[in-house]
Amino acid sequence: MYDKDPVRARPPAHVEGWFAEETTVPLPQYIDAERDRWIERHMPRSIGQESPIGTPALRCEVQEQINPLRTPAAPGNRRVVSETTEAAAIPSRRSGRLRTLAAIPCFNEEVAIGSVVLRARQHVDEVLVIDDGCTDSTVKVARDAGATVISHGAQKGKGQGIKSALKYAVGHNYDCLVLMDGDGQHNPGEIPLLVEPILADTADLVIGFRTFDQMPFYRRFGRAVLDVASSTGCSITDSQCGFRALNRKTMESMLGTLRKDDFSTESEMLRIAQERHLRIGETPINCKYGDFDTSTKNPLSHGMEVLGSIFWLAVEKRPLLHIGLPGLAAMLAGIFLLLRFFQGFSETGLVAIEQGMLATLFLIPGTIALMLGLMLALIARMRE
Repeated sequence: MYDKDPVRARPPAHVEGWFAEETTVPLPQYIDAERDRWIERHMPRSIGQESPIGTPALRCEVQEQINPLRTPAAPGNRRVVSETTEAAAIPSRRSGRLRTLAAIPCFNEEVAIGSVVLRARQHVDEVLVIDDGCTDSTVKVARDAGATVISHGAQKGKGQGIKSALKYAVGHNYDCLVLMDGDGQHNPGEIPLLVEPILADTADLVIGFRTFDQMPFYRRFGRAVLDVASSTGCSITDSQCGFRALNRKTMESMLGTLRKDDFSTESEMLRIAQERHLRIGETPINCKYGDFDTSTKNPLSHGMEVLGSIFWLAVEKRPLLHIGLPGLAAMLAGIFLLLRFFQGFSETGLVAIEQGMLATLFLIPGTIALMLGLMLALIARMRE
């Protein structure tokens, strides 16, 4: 046990919230009386008198920062010199992530839209619902679930909804746009799967593809036909899937280029991506087809509409290939049949009505198609 020397002690000095206490401790005191008397003879206690024995003093200095909000140290514990209790900086939860927007074009999807919005909000920064002239409670349910809603005021088609989503995403500086349906067929929990290739910078456009065993038979047939019609030399598995993700470069490329307002927008986006040499990736997804069908169009009319739009898109891009060349072939076939008709008439003197009608059926439409292809090619060249 050490006793504090009252002679050498000095009051604490406070400097800018800190205090220091200096203590000089002499030699230990022993219980032995003989040694006590020896200490009294050789160590005078008068103030100001130096001890004849050069005892090294033990200097103890404790510094502690005054902080009234800090919990005091527990008894028996000692604080480290100049200890502070400032909280460490916590990194943001979204640091290093792409700013992602999930856009959902909707027409009368009040049954499933609330669940889709709530689940999508867990994986993106904002959910945008495009009201394409809904007449039910879709808008109210979406807003109650926390989505931002843009209303067209009338039904303008899915393509117009995608254009509105592109405009909103580019205008609000989003790095990634995820497009999905509001009928509950797409799983919002799979959004990270589509965003991952864009985050890794391995794809500009990521399309989800469905396996055939997930789809009803009539949808399998329609998808196979549309995949062939939409294919322009690429190996995309599911060209019509509406669950897809776009990076900033793709959004800017699509914004001023998309023209169709119907369900053929997915095919048009794929064609534009190929023309702009964008990197196209695919990710397997799960698509749910429940007991009730939430599709807004009949599958047959949907397929015919998409086929017609794909045809006219191809015609607009290459009119000579898709109109002029078939027209030339039909015209040549008509000329051949017409020559055979005249040859038969000159040899027999009989008129082969069936052969004449067939020649006319090939010759006239073929000539019109060839002329139309040339005109459209000239217009496309002038537009460029």
